[in-house]
Amino acid sequence: MSRVFVTGGAGYVGSVLVPQLLGAGHQVTALDLFLFGDHLPPEGPGLAKIRGDIRDEALLEGVLPGHDAVIHLACISNDPSFELDPGLSRTINYECFEPLVISAKLAGVRRFIYASTSSVYGVSEAENVTEEHPLVPLTDYNKYKGLCEPLLFKHQAPGFTTVTIRPATVCGYSPRLRLDLTVNILTMSAVVNGKITVFGGSQRRPNIHIDDVCDLYELLLELPDERIAGRTYNAGYQNHTVAEIAEIVRRVVAREVSGRERVEIVTTPSNDLRSYHISSEKIRRELGFVPKRTIEDAARDLCRAFAAGKVPDPMGSSEYYNVKAIRAAGLK
Repeated sequence: MSRVFVTGGAGYVGSVLVPQLLGAGHQVTALDLFLFGDHLPPEGPGLAKIRGDIRDEALLEGVLPGHDAVIHLACISNDPSFELDPGLSRTINYECFEPLVISAKLAGVRRFIYASTSSVYGVSEAENVTEEHPLVPLTDYNKYKGLCEPLLFKHQAPGFTTVTIRPATVCGYSPRLRLDLTVNILTMSAVVNGKITVFGGSQRRPNIHIDDVCDLYELLLELPDERIAGRTYNAGYQNHTVAEIAEIVRRVVAREVSGRERVEIVTTPSNDLRSYHISSEKIRRELGFVPKRTIEDAARDLCRAFAAGKVPDPMGSSEYYNVKAIRAAGLK
């Protein structure tokens, strides 16, 4: 898979994944609206950057030929961002999905990797939620992510290998940092304010380090077709309650940040009911993929990024927060 087309290539995950793929010897095309800035390396022999919209079928038909694989990351990500403009979000997360898949197939792309989400499970009391668990989405974001999965597999065929990943909540430092994700926002609050506010706390949330999820996407480019064709995989590591994550973050910040040895944790009610404990046994068993980094690693990396001045104006800048950035861009 030498030529890789990454939608959302300048996003939170894309800004880590694209340089990693370049380092592994792939040629990469990153398609993005660049609403959150451009944190990718400069264009060169191995990297092409296209400012464009995944809803633009004519654009896709022009740029997809010649690529071996698509990694589809682009979406309106997380529930608050989706709810800003549900109609807009539906067009980006759902209505343009199958046309993108068809365009890729017609262009001769041989592999399509779709980043769904483990939040499609909604609320579950199951001890371990496997890939066979019913999808019980609580929001439109979860619903449309799940509805895209059968649309992808409808086009599975010899010569067009499709695979869906349901990642846990991603955490850790990226040049295009998000501070609206559980581990990241708790770490920022502890470092900047010396206080962590936990909304609810009993909800169970799986997590995966950003470097691990990027390793997984790279692996999915390398595996033989028959190992992954038509498969769906959970991809998570540590399942913790939000309250437990806050305690982990507090311990890391106390070690890493001078003057933050005593971080206060304040708990307040929440109407966010999403709670599930995913199993990633299938991906370990079938693909041999086992994450290597922990929530502690993610919080430590973030602390060191703050210390190094890599996160200027974390409270005020809109680029760290999807809702603020999308609203500021006036995306239609």
